[in-house]
Amino acid sequence: MNLKRSYLFLLVVLFSQISFSQEGIAVYSDYLSDNYYLIHPSMAGASSCGKIRLTGRQQWFGQTDAPALQTLSFNTAVDEDGKSGIGLIAFNDKNGYHSQKGAKLTYAHHIRFSRNTVDLNQLSFGLSGAFIQSQLDETEFEGFDPFIYGGVYQKDSYFNVDLGASYHYMDFFTHFTIKNFLANRREIYTEGFESDNLRKYLWSAGAVFGDSDRLMYEPSFMFQYTEETTERALDLNLKVYKSMDFGRIWGGLSYRRSFDKTEYLKGQAVDTQSLQWLTPIIGVNYKQFMFSYTYSHVMGDVKFDTGGFHQITLGIDVFCKPAAWDCNCPAVN
Repeated sequence: MNLKRSYLFLLVVLFSQISFSQEGIAVYSDYLSDNYYLIHPSMAGASSCGKIRLTGRQQWFGQTDAPALQTLSFNTAVDEDGKSGIGLIAFNDKNGYHSQKGAKLTYAHHIRFSRNTVDLNQLSFGLSGAFIQSQLDETEFEGFDPFIYGGVYQKDSYFNVDLGASYHYMDFFTHFTIKNFLANRREIYTEGFESDNLRKYLWSAGAVFGDSDRLMYEPSFMFQYTEETTERALDLNLKVYKSMDFGRIWGGLSYRRSFDKTEYLKGQAVDTQSLQWLTPIIGVNYKQFMFSYTYSHVMGDVKFDTGGFHQITLGIDVFCKPAAWDCNCPAVN
């Protein structure tokens, strides 16, 4: 295998680690933008405010048909004591000739073990039903291949569910979610090659330290595992919050590393590379409004492009109640 083909093969493998089996909303770093509900259904209605979040992500500026993702989400509590929450997510994901659109509807139930507002002790469960339409544009495909029709626009719709649980105790939190719980085949991609198992497991945990009137520090991690391909990846995160008269400013850094490696030729030697990216994040809460920006930079010798992945999140908090808990817990208070 010559050097050019080796690099191309590596890029395909690395990109597959980003995109393979990402049915529904791909798991990027935007959950750190006060948007845990986007990946964990058990967070619907967990906060003292209802949350509307709009995100836009663009990869590889200057590349034709580069991946792009937009999401719109809303979640809120539906009763005075906050025991039940609902949520809705709509998304549009496009990657070259491939695209998918869909919506998720969520119900979450929160069980509180707290004696009063002094201690936060809450266990939450969430269930999301998802309707997704996958699309493949073959109108520009030419040549003969038994698995390519050519000249057509294929669509396939299906239903799936996400299951999740969250636990908050004072300044500590953890979340566990199973995405695409049901076995489900996408006919336009199957043809005997693709499994119907798109299941992915997510586990997050972290804690908040410091003084809410000054600086707060939030170290956390997220581990994800794709069942069919046995792919594993780990996020290590650190966020810092500072209270202001108008609200709060915050920033952070996230490092993602895949445990899977692929080989490529480096000169005359064989080397290996894993998917790695570094994501700085900045954000501000101004009264009931929220804005954040993330930039993900892929690291390694072999890259598709020198540019990174840009993502903006806009938000507004609605139906707010007074903060219920005496704790450093910005995702809930």
